[in-house]
Order: sequence, then structure tokens, then C-alpha cells
Amino acid sequence: MSADLKGKRETDSDVDSVLAELTHREPIFHRPEFGTTRADFDDLMAPGYWEVGASGRRYDREWILDELEKRYSLPHEDHWETLDFECRRLAVNLYLLTYTLIQNASRVTRRATIWQRTEGSWKILYHQGTIVQDPDARE
Repeated sequence: MSADLKGKRETDSDVDSVLAELTHREPIFHRPEFGTTRADFDDLMAPGYWEVGASGRRYDREWILDELEKRYSLPHEDHWETLDFECRRLAVNLYLLTYTLIQNASRVTRRATIWQRTEGSWKILYHQGTIVQDPDARE
């Protein structure tokens, strides 16, 4: 991280309320209060939604919806911890949320989601997960 950013995190006071709202929504597709059905997930995503997984593969909206439908058809439990949230305004009503995700106390990934505020709701435009090779590295 550059010296410029070390002293000042990207979250400014004018986006604190957005940070609080979006932190509550992550990790995406793992918050039952925002839905567990294909229709719920479809409503969360912008029409052109896509993501890049930790493997580096690109996944389109339909593939994600199919996988979520399979996942939620069977009971399951997630043991995930999120931390180090930061938010940056990219444009009017467009925000980048980044954070660290620890899955099952062992797999550490850095996550980035681009969110768009629409009339009365939030839509996900893009998401990416990157595996952390050295989990002790904080920067």
C-alpha cells in the first residue's frame, strides 16, 4: 500500500452511511434476510451482473443464479467472518466495497463488490474474490 493511503483509509465521512448499509449486505448471496430464492437473487443483481471467482474464472449472471438455486435447495451452514470493510464512491450512486472474508477459519480472500443505489434498493453490478496467499499479510 502506498504511503499516501496508509495514513488515510478510503472511507470518508460522506460515505459512512453507505458503508454501514453495504457492510450489512456482504458477503453477497449469504444474507438470508435479503433472500434465498432464485427470484430474490435475481432482484439483487443488475441485468449485466458478472463476477470473477477466486480461481480467476469469469461467471455470468445465469451461471450464478443456477449455482445459487442449487446451493439453497439443500440445507447448509456458512461459517464466515468479514472484516476490514472500506467503501469508495466511484460515481453518483455507484460504490466500491472491499473487505476480507475468512471462510471456515482457514480460507482468506479479499473481496470487492461494485454496488449501485437505485430507487429504493441496491443492485450488485460486479463482484470479485482473490485468494490471499499469505493470510498473515494485512496490506
